[in-house]
Amino acid sequence: MGAVMETNDRLGVIPPAYKGVRATHSAVLSISSNMSSIQAVAESYQLFNPRAYLQNNYVPPRADFSSEDSVMCWKLRQLHEACAKGEIKGCTLVDIGSGPTIYQLLSVSEHFQEVIMTDYLEVNRQELKMWLSNEPGAFDWSPYFKHVCMLEGNEEPWEDKQNRFRERVSKVVPVDVHKPIPLEGKLGRGTVDCLVSSFCLEACSPNLEAFQKALENVVGLLKPKGHFLWIGALEESYYLAGEARLSVVPVTEDIVKEALHTAKCVVREFSSYCMTPSMKVGVDDVAGIFFVWAQKE
Repeated sequence: MGAVMETNDRLGVIPPAYKGVRATHSAVLSISSNMSSIQAVAESYQLFNPRAYLQNNYVPPRADFSSEDSVMCWKLRQLHEACAKGEIKGCTLVDIGSGPTIYQLLSVSEHFQEVIMTDYLEVNRQELKMWLSNEPGAFDWSPYFKHVCMLEGNEEPWEDKQNRFRERVSKVVPVDVHKPIPLEGKLGRGTVDCLVSSFCLEACSPNLEAFQKALENVVGLLKPKGHFLWIGALEESYYLAGEARLSVVPVTEDIVKEALHTAKCVVREFSSYCMTPSMKVGVDDVAGIFFVWAQKE
């Protein structure tokens, strides 16, 4: 029957050989647009205030350790229970997009020889280094250590756990999840035993396409059968950190699960927390939180 010629209002007909050129051009435009959007997200974070972010999310009511119903108690419990099974262990643990927080590592860090913390923003890396160096004015994480010691049934002084954690963190380095190798020059693909990430990928991606690619970039750091502990926001479109109002890609449980499947990860555990009225404090519009323990194929 011969080749079907595609018509065009201006050109009349487009030879079949040209279709590949046009498709390639469209793909280049899509990539260029995506990179431009990613750059816009990066620029919006220049106003990020770590102390405001900590005050909004890591003190009561969201971090009320007198109530098991608080979102922070739920997060720490999920992390503890996953690690208590004894499967998550190894040499190198990397926290992707640490922000100015350490709570996400308090349970899992006990099972690894080396912990590497990362963040895109220098202000967050400085906040972490201030605490790791035990400098005056650093954020007080002691209630978190006390609570995790309680979860672990650990009778040792919480200060011992805190000191051990400080010793185990070997470095705090820059990361860019939108690069094919997010820790290029520091750690390559297939070199990491376990990853942790909390409220990073959905918060630094301009759309679902970039979110998916960032996840794949991050998972690429894992060794085969490596573990991934992931905490994130459900159906959130923005959050505040001082003067910064930062956009978030709204994701659902199904989107997260499908993204992991596409990234060639097996979901071992998945749970979610619905934000109660007392947890909605006017600094974001998050509907819930997800926790995933996944494993790379």
